[in-house]
Amino acid sequence: MEPNKHILYLSYDGLTDPLGGSQILPYLIGLSKLGYRFTIISAEKKELYENGCEEVAAICQQHQMNWRPIFYHKKPAVLSTLFDLWLLYKNAKQIHRTDPVLGVHCRSYITSIVGLKMKRSLGIKFIFDMRGFWADERIDGQIWNLKNPIYRWIYRYFKRLEKQFLLQSDAVVSLTHIGKSIIHDQWQIKRSVSVIPCAVDTEHFTPIDKKTSNLKPLTIGYLGSIGTWYMLDEMLDFFKVLLKTYPEAKFKFITREKPEYILQKVRERHISTSQIEIAPAKRAEVPLALSEIDLGMFFIKTAFSKQASSPVKQGEFMSMGIPIITNSGIGDTDQIVNTYQSGLIISNFTEADYLKVIDQIPELLKTDRNHITEGAQQYFSLSQGIEQYKALYKSIL
Repeated sequence: MEPNKHILYLSYDGLTDPLGGSQILPYLIGLSKLGYRFTIISAEKKELYENGCEEVAAICQQHQMNWRPIFYHKKPAVLSTLFDLWLLYKNAKQIHRTDPVLGVHCRSYITSIVGLKMKRSLGIKFIFDMRGFWADERIDGQIWNLKNPIYRWIYRYFKRLEKQFLLQSDAVVSLTHIGKSIIHDQWQIKRSVSVIPCAVDTEHFTPIDKKTSNLKPLTIGYLGSIGTWYMLDEMLDFFKVLLKTYPEAKFKFITREKPEYILQKVRERHISTSQIEIAPAKRAEVPLALSEIDLGMFFIKTAFSKQASSPVKQGEFMSMGIPIITNSGIGDTDQIVNTYQSGLIISNFTEADYLKVIDQIPELLKTDRNHITEGAQQYFSLSQGIEQYKALYKSIL
């Protein structure tokens, strides 16, 4: 008889989110091809769900994955999360009752509450795919204010839960080696931790050969949303300094953000809006859009929690053979840039530091792009990530 390989995958991010298309579905499709059978419960945002549910449902059906979406609730704060948690647990129990699962793979902390409960009450294997230090991210990102006694209690509650997840789960996944070191060295939790960074589909993000003129202005590019962590002000400050050396330079934003939010900050710095391009792109369109840029850039706020972060855009830029300019102190980013000679690192957000990096741009542009692409294939490849999850599943299931 075929062994039970039914796995329940829980995500508080939606499959119709951009993140779902780049960081959840590709893994599950690959693992499905290896014989694992998935039921997925994800919390979908209504607007994104309405626009993308048919496409996601078709993908799931094609790969024999059972998708059970619930809707994400944002308000009222705290109570809405408790309601979502109840929905997750209710659906998870119902699935297990009708079609028993061997393991529950939990993406981040909210879903891991369900995973730990199912392990304790039903004996199901529980994978804690932590995706970063979530509770600390809420503090560092000023989403929770510790001066508020309610948030102070919630933070402490999740830190206690975090320790239980780490100690009682059957497997732990960290995005970074630095995150793994913190778990082992600072928190003195001695157990096996798998490091699987945010992967990139290197078959999708492939360099596109284009005939370019040496007279073409230097184009800096940013990819993705601009939210809590990404430092738009500092990136535009850098660009303004860059214009002193490269007066014709362009800054291209490949994003779904409202253009006016970005353009307002551009105008505040007296940068010509003609040198700024802002355009959304569906996943299938992103490689072509990236082929127009010379250098990728992203600045991220440094904080304790960001040591466990793996920026998706780093792997996507590298897979396209595009060198990057970024700041130090974010997960394993510095180490990856240095190992694969794939970019330049800014230590401080000052004009002097910007100028040091700008002086090195001519040499950076000479970098062998094939070398950068090979680095992405070695470190970020989706196929490698799938193999790592396969090994993890095999070891505990």
